[in-house]
Amino acid sequence: MNRTLISRRLVAPLLALSLLGAGAVAVAGTAVAGEPAPREDAAVGTPAEAAAPAVESLTAHADVTTVRAWQQFRITGKTQGVKPGYTVLLQQKRSGEWKFLPAETTVNRDGSYSLRVKLGMKGKNELRIVTGERGTAISKTIQITVR
Repeated sequence: MNRTLISRRLVAPLLALSLLGAGAVAVAGTAVAGEPAPREDAAVGTPAEAAAPAVESLTAHADVTTVRAWQQFRITGKTQGVKPGYTVLLQQKRSGEWKFLPAETTVNRDGSYSLRVKLGMKGKNELRIVTGERGTAISKTIQITVR
């Protein structure tokens, strides 16, 4: 690999970062003049990617699939990219809309959380966990049947 190609690969991400600081918009995956476009399977690790914030994600699992009305059960999960002490909240799908339930907990230092839940609405209930009021990270839906 020649010096010109190496310097272009190093300068392009740094230039993108400096433009972002000046209020410009950068598009990920753009090619530098005279270079082929990055491949989908290309290795990760450029300085621009290292500076990017971690993407928030979370998992959620219930310890049961069926409960009696108002029987307590537990939802546990792990988060990634969520700071310890941050709040995760429970939502329930009602009439096609996700509504917050009065159940929340904080994320532990290892990224885990645990939440005790009681449901009174009989039938199939769809639940999910979200981070914060805006729901920046959302778990997959959990199905709980209340008898």
